[in-house]
Amino acid sequence: MTPLCITCAVVGAELTREQTPHLPITPQEIALEAAGAHRAGACMVHLHGRDPRTGAPSQSSAIFTEILEELRRIDDQVIVQVSTGGAVGMSVEQRCGSLDVPENLRPEMATLTCGTVNFGDDVFLNPLPAIREIAGRILARGIKPEIEAFDAGHLDTAKHLANKGLLPEPLHVDFVLGVPGGMAATEQNLRFLVDSLPQGWTWCVAGIGRNEFPMARLAIEWGGHVRVGLEDNIYLDRGVLAEGNAPLVVRVAQMAAEAGRPLATVDEARAILRL
Repeated sequence: MTPLCITCAVVGAELTREQTPHLPITPQEIALEAAGAHRAGACMVHLHGRDPRTGAPSQSSAIFTEILEELRRIDDQVIVQVSTGGAVGMSVEQRCGSLDVPENLRPEMATLTCGTVNFGDDVFLNPLPAIREIAGRILARGIKPEIEAFDAGHLDTAKHLANKGLLPEPLHVDFVLGVPGGMAATEQNLRFLVDSLPQGWTWCVAGIGRNEFPMARLAIEWGGHVRVGLEDNIYLDRGVLAEGNAPLVVRVAQMAAEAGRPLATVDEARAILRL
């Protein structure tokens, strides 16, 4: 079976220190968490930025540059994927700040959310012109997009853009399931999405909250890949906070070992994801 690629989403944009004291905020803390996730078994890290003074989400190119400089100082191997989703309410210009880093620090992947979705009480707006604009900025920098699909229609939009030649196939898709307002994290829904993928596309799943490990188990069994991390889930067990990102990665690595599926090395992941 194809080795399992684990992506670790180490910080996100919504989580606060009031919810978990283990949330990294400063560039140094984010870099340390990312390196620790790699040591625990993740081959790729998914990064958001935070204002180190306030903890507020930030897509500032200066903050991302500092994060990446620090990460590459302590770990120059792990695959870096940056968010262009940013936080609800950010403009396209703000969201794409994560791409505007020095060339030697440029990430290998960047997320591309392919549709609007209710996000709890908020709305994460991604109209088609914005999707095309962000896709163009990602590709202009030689970065591979990862499609973020919160609902089935988002996958259809990615297919449409690929058919128009605006996205290079084969694509890699992250199914983000269990967001309040998005597609529910059920086995039936994941099966439908996976069966809807074009030939040759790769996929992973991010289950939100208590859905993280059940979705991970299905991906391990079905030959997909897994995203975990504090952005998506802060609990290792019911009522037990994960003391950082590494324990969440370790739990998925243990699940993979029990299923007889090896973890992908960074080099194997680059081949699997066609980086």
